[in-house]
Amino acid sequence: MTTDERFYITTAIPYVNAAPHLGHALELVQADVLARHRRLRGQPVRFLTGTDDNSLKNVTAARAAGVDVRTFVDANAARFAALRDPLALSFDDFIRTSVDVRHVTGVARLWRECAAAGDFYRRRYEGRYCAGCEQFYPEAELVDGLCPEHLVAPEPVAEENWFFRLSRYTDRLLDILEAGQVRIEPAARRNEVLAFVRAGLADFSVSRPAARAGGWGIPVPDDPDQVVYVWWDALTNYVTALGYGVDDPDYQRWWAGSAERIHVIGKGIVRFHAVYWLAMLLSTGLPLPTAVLVHDYLTVDGAKLSKSAGNAVDPTDLVDRYGVDAVRWWLLRDVARVGDTDFTVKRLVHRANGDLANGLGNLVNRTLTLVHKYRDGQVPEATPTGEVARLAKAYTELADRIDHALRDFDFRAATNALWSVVDEGNRLVEAERPWELARAEHAGDESAATRLDSVLASLVGACRVLAVELQPFLPTGVQRLRDQLLSGDRVDRPQPAFPRLEQPGEE
Repeated sequence: MTTDERFYITTAIPYVNAAPHLGHALELVQADVLARHRRLRGQPVRFLTGTDDNSLKNVTAARAAGVDVRTFVDANAARFAALRDPLALSFDDFIRTSVDVRHVTGVARLWRECAAAGDFYRRRYEGRYCAGCEQFYPEAELVDGLCPEHLVAPEPVAEENWFFRLSRYTDRLLDILEAGQVRIEPAARRNEVLAFVRAGLADFSVSRPAARAGGWGIPVPDDPDQVVYVWWDALTNYVTALGYGVDDPDYQRWWAGSAERIHVIGKGIVRFHAVYWLAMLLSTGLPLPTAVLVHDYLTVDGAKLSKSAGNAVDPTDLVDRYGVDAVRWWLLRDVARVGDTDFTVKRLVHRANGDLANGLGNLVNRTLTLVHKYRDGQVPEATPTGEVARLAKAYTELADRIDHALRDFDFRAATNALWSVVDEGNRLVEAERPWELARAEHAGDESAATRLDSVLASLVGACRVLAVELQPFLPTGVQRLRDQLLSGDRVDRPQPAFPRLEQPGEE
């Protein structure tokens, strides 16, 4: 592989003020699919996730719980790391900003390089601070005096902090974003960022008094009375995890040397990633990310998933009850590319039963059953013709369709492409009725025998291609399919790959 084929993908790192919910699972699964897909295509991939341990929000939550901050943060960070197995994630690295030596060293280096560029100054500031967002809000951005994200009144704060000269980068950021040098998907989010930059950028506070943080956080280099603002701290993880602070060759390999550097984030933090982070990198002369993929929110009864709102959905519990295939499939198949998506268990179960049990599972089961019944498990050698060729064309084009959809970060389009082949396969069985062709063959009709071979060969071909192309989406369930479909000229006997799930309340 050449250097320009490297693919580096990251998720945002969440606060650990509470346990993970299904919204976190959405982001992790989306990034996992992109990473697995590129590996499937033979590219070198590095997939990073982790936790944002240094937030004041974590300190506040620990105090409210009456628990030592370190104990509280460690316990919740472990719950995020433990999502790996239940969600079948394939991340290569998991960074924790409060304990990873790479991170502390890297933050200090980045800070000093921005300081050397003349991009810091210290001044007293009074403003309205939302603890949930960990940011100051100008009056004009409040909605009836409330934070637009959390709908709570930000608290008045007056303190002396270090500020970053974001205003200095307004024109350069505008040029970069308008030229598409950094892709922001979907287009609605790009337009939102462009409008924000065109309105003019104000310098922003990048430190907090250490006293207010209870000493929690990374000290500002050469100013121990201040700690680094959590967003400055958190954003740097994308390079500090690669050893940026200690000249680790991984930084050159995966950040400076990758053709694609992708951030997968939620819509509430677009400004930090598509404006502040880019300006920080411009200040230090480091390469920019190539794309920012933004997903909208999951809701329950129209309200954003939130521990404080009491509507959080535990992804581990969901997997325990309904299986990882059902959970991953719902997140990829039903969640809208643009606009929030309301979650219910009923929708998850309905999608799993309709697509996985009755759709894909049924297609594979009937295909293997037919091959064993009429060809003793031997896959015929046959050239698809006529109606049968439609299925062959569909599965031959599938990889390109998925590649195109995922280049656009469109998971619904990718799963639609997969399901068009499943539907085409099931339609072929109903249209060709192999059991009738077998009866005609038994009666001496050679054309029926040829037709049956063509149907069976095409069905096996479709199922095997599906088992390959589904790997990034359903790595657990696909292994069960591949164990039955085998390769070459034999297939095994069918076994249920995707069991039917019971709706809550069903006997």
